[in-house]
Amino acid sequence: MPDGGGAGGGRRAGDRGRYGRLSRELVMASALEVVDRDGLSGLSMRGLGAELGVEAMALYRYAAGKDELLDGLVGAFFLELEDELGEPDRKPDGDWRAGLHRVALATYRTAMRHPNVVPLLATRLLTTPLARRPEPVLRSDERILALLADLEDHRALTLHRAFTAWLLGYLIVELRALVDAPEEVDPAFRIGLHRISANELPHLRATAIGLAARGGPEELVTGLDALLDRFD
Repeated sequence: MPDGGGAGGGRRAGDRGRYGRLSRELVMASALEVVDRDGLSGLSMRGLGAELGVEAMALYRYAAGKDELLDGLVGAFFLELEDELGEPDRKPDGDWRAGLHRVALATYRTAMRHPNVVPLLATRLLTTPLARRPEPVLRSDERILALLADLEDHRALTLHRAFTAWLLGYLIVELRALVDAPEEVDPAFRIGLHRISANELPHLRATAIGLAARGGPEELVTGLDALLDRFD
């Protein structure tokens, strides 16, 4: 985003801020930057207005409230994923496994760029009905279903459900909070191993340091292949 220009940079009641005239795309892109920097707890209509150089009331033209702003963040995430993947093929080549691999890895990369948004991928699905979800989210489902279009309907539905569940679950596990003391160098102190009882939780204690390491795209692909093998 461009640096703020003009003297003072005060907030305005209209929809023209320090980055020019507002648009829904600009508002959501700015919200994404705020969440990347400050986390979901750092996002508010007032704070976002200050970021854009407008009064908070100006934002309600583009998001009716916090819930719509959160849905917009999910939409911005999937729009970035869509840009990375490019336009879906009009006639998929039938290699649905390769297509699902490509979607999974692109989603992983997008999630690593925006880890603070990942929890919303789950929570907003629980509160926002299918038809009311942002267009980029719906297009993502459409892309996956198009890859599976040559399969029998029930098989395609089951595969779509299994793929999306695995992918979302993997991202959440990959990004779960594990570090207890970020300033510590020693891995045991870094994850707070001393807080885990060796008597009551022996297996967790023995593997905690390993669990604190990310599996990366390699383990994503390994697990995905194991899942997809049952559909071949």
